[in-house]
Amino acid sequence: MPADLSGPRDMPRCAPLPTRVGVAAPGPDEPLGVLAVGPGGAGRRAVLATLLDLDPALLGVPDGSWLVMRHGSTATRAAYVPGYRQPHTYGADRTAAGPALARPPRRVELHLPDPLLRHFSLVDTTDTGTLGAAGVPVLLDAAGRAGALLFVVAADQAFTAAELNLLAETARAKVPVFFVVTSGSTGWPGSDSTVQTEDAGASVPPSGAGSPSPGPTVDPVAVTVEAHRAALLSAVPGLVEARWFALHGAAAADLRRTLVGWAVDEGLRRASSDPPVLPGEHVRVNVVADPGDWSEQLDRQSRTCAQRIRQHLALELANIHLRVVQEIVFGVGCAGLPQLLDREMEALSLLATAQCDRAVGGILDESLARVFGAPLPDGVRQRVVKAIRFGLAEDRLARELDRVLLVTSTAGVAGLAGDGAIDALAGYPGAARAEILPPVAVALSGGCWQHWRSPGNNDANEARAWAQRALREVELELTRDVSRRFEVVRVALGAVLSDAVDHGILLA
Repeated sequence: MPADLSGPRDMPRCAPLPTRVGVAAPGPDEPLGVLAVGPGGAGRRAVLATLLDLDPALLGVPDGSWLVMRHGSTATRAAYVPGYRQPHTYGADRTAAGPALARPPRRVELHLPDPLLRHFSLVDTTDTGTLGAAGVPVLLDAAGRAGALLFVVAADQAFTAAELNLLAETARAKVPVFFVVTSGSTGWPGSDSTVQTEDAGASVPPSGAGSPSPGPTVDPVAVTVEAHRAALLSAVPGLVEARWFALHGAAAADLRRTLVGWAVDEGLRRASSDPPVLPGEHVRVNVVADPGDWSEQLDRQSRTCAQRIRQHLALELANIHLRVVQEIVFGVGCAGLPQLLDREMEALSLLATAQCDRAVGGILDESLARVFGAPLPDGVRQRVVKAIRFGLAEDRLARELDRVLLVTSTAGVAGLAGDGAIDALAGYPGAARAEILPPVAVALSGGCWQHWRSPGNNDANEARAWAQRALREVELELTRDVSRRFEVVRVALGAVLSDAVDHGILLA
């Protein structure tokens, strides 16, 4: 059973762990980005192409992949595929065909010499209707790190319950949202005829012989945008300050100026939160007179946190298994199994990484408070983190944690290490991690796509059995991985604190 966090100080404790992935808080070094989201058929790609003055055909990517548009001196395009250490490069012109890939990439990066991309990256995500239970937390994590959402909806579309929940999450996290309403496939309502009124709600017939004088003309575009805004605010009042635009007339230029203004303000805010020198980074820190049995407490706390995370991940994998079986039988079927499970593994990786980071941070703070007293300046904590990283760089077991876990077509799990292996799994890559441990990274190999998209492999019972075996192997591998993570942290932190206790001060 998990440890009781309300117990006395000498009992092993573990920091409260997140049970789901929420909106990430952006760090000062996190690059600015705007994530474009919205339902299918809303013309999201056309909006981005209009902002960058491009042919929309240039923005095409495989289903399920994210398109990350960054600034570059020349136009280049590369696909980042799990299972490979290097991206696959292919032409950036509209006629260039993509490489023959065993599986869809997590992201495609398009570098363009557009001045707008000097301020922030533009990211085209998947349709909101295809996100599912696992896609929403992945999107929220990226939105928090990027900084803003661009929600595109057509004039003839209504917000779904899932989209309103997504927008409510962003509103609670204070993530700015910009809304764009497009004409959709049917055009703007009422745009085929002139609509006139004498007062609110009263209409008059077209002017002619013997008819009364015409009233003011109603703008169907403005009416449509206001109707969408009213529908949204009735469910998510926290977005009352959100800006709305219609892809009509000069609205693209207004939207471009608004996004640049946001990027300038957000960039200054992030820069001001990063002091050049942290308090306590160069001061002398003495060990308390009696640190007690800090080493034994460190051992017990490390084991307790590792056990709790293993239990949480086992429960989450059981929930994933239920969702996968339901989708195989009633939803995507066998052909859609790889993409569904890959998205679940992406969300699971984010959750496991967040839980390990939170627990390791709690262990670090608890141990420092016991040895040096509390409260401690942020610079002291950073000095200990640097010392731990130096120790992990020399630890063979720690270096083995920097790898990708790939689910194979035989329902096994294979490891892939090396520079670039983990980076290929990010739908929206961010700044270098400031945490002690590398992230947890799980994905499906290309062989899974090839196997389940073959016409001969369409047995739902076989797919369910394969998914059960694969998830069981993932659970076993993550159990071993989590245990190794807390063991290497225990050893490295213990070595740093032992030196401090022996010398009476924290060494530089």
